[in-house]
Amino acid sequence: MIKIGNIQLPDFPLLLAPMEDVSDPPFRAVCKDNGADLMYTEFISSEGLIRDAIKSRKKLDIFEYERPVGIQIFGGDEESLSLAAKIVEATNPDLLDINFGCPVKKVALRGAGAGVLKDIDLMVRLTSAVVRSTSLPVTVKTRLGWDDHTKNIEEVAERLQDVGIKALAIHGRTRTQMYKGEADWTLIGKVKNNPRISIPIFGNGDIESPEKALEYKNRYAVDGIMLGRAAIGYPWIFNEIKYFMKTGKHLPAPTIEERVNVIRRHLHKSVEWKNPVVGINEMRRHYANYLKGLPNIKEYRNRLVTLKTTEEIDEVLNEIIMTYSGFRFEKTVIELVNYHEKCAV
Repeated sequence: MIKIGNIQLPDFPLLLAPMEDVSDPPFRAVCKDNGADLMYTEFISSEGLIRDAIKSRKKLDIFEYERPVGIQIFGGDEESLSLAAKIVEATNPDLLDINFGCPVKKVALRGAGAGVLKDIDLMVRLTSAVVRSTSLPVTVKTRLGWDDHTKNIEEVAERLQDVGIKALAIHGRTRTQMYKGEADWTLIGKVKNNPRISIPIFGNGDIESPEKALEYKNRYAVDGIMLGRAAIGYPWIFNEIKYFMKTGKHLPAPTIEERVNVIRRHLHKSVEWKNPVVGINEMRRHYANYLKGLPNIKEYRNRLVTLKTTEEIDEVLNEIIMTYSGFRFEKTVIELVNYHEKCAV
């Protein structure tokens, strides 16, 4: 059993990564249904929380069925992060996570997210300020370093543990890599096998199949895996990995009926959490991923992104079930969705 503070997780837990404009409560609901052990909110600006910005406050919404769930914040100022931590604690999540990994320019070049990787002393001060400001377990998500010349994650892990974090998730790329190239787990394995490290270490990056999850578990001895882009449009990935690790066999691919049922749950949760207009509009970004692999699906997809009521959408989803009834999805490596301007993982 893995522990983060007082939070008990199963052996080798699977975590849903915090993803901007993706991992909201509706998306988290379908991932929880399909085996996610620990989930995180979209990242939230510490300054936005302090200003009482509506968008930032809305991201604090969590629900009992999601637990354990963490709220992730980012920022580059000790006072702002400390105040944000107190606001977060009032919403009663299970843990508080600090984002030191987001590589996009609007975050990193303002001295937050992966931008803090340029100044490890600052990263330690920011983390320490948050730990002192809350009774919640504090965790961190970060990358290997700023670039190939500053892969300082081993030092970072030791120093952040020393100031009180309870777990560390490491994405196997540098900031300059963004989401390009292959994630390098070698340093993640070195951190985990460092005799000074006693906190859980979670690996993240390029895990898109049960086989790779098991291979990396065995090769790098991490305490668990964080999944991000592989879960977009395919929340079944969590249970598929668990089943494969337990049995060495694959679960059957979800049928068209199962896919549509998850689309419906995601849609209805989206409408319920936001409102019909916003919920339906924001759901449009997900249809292509859920329906990936269906031949000649473009016509239906184009209709889905123009409809304005759940009743109309339900009718098209019923048509899709009828049209593709009996269609068998191939078990293939999941194509990763490339979010160049999003903080995915």
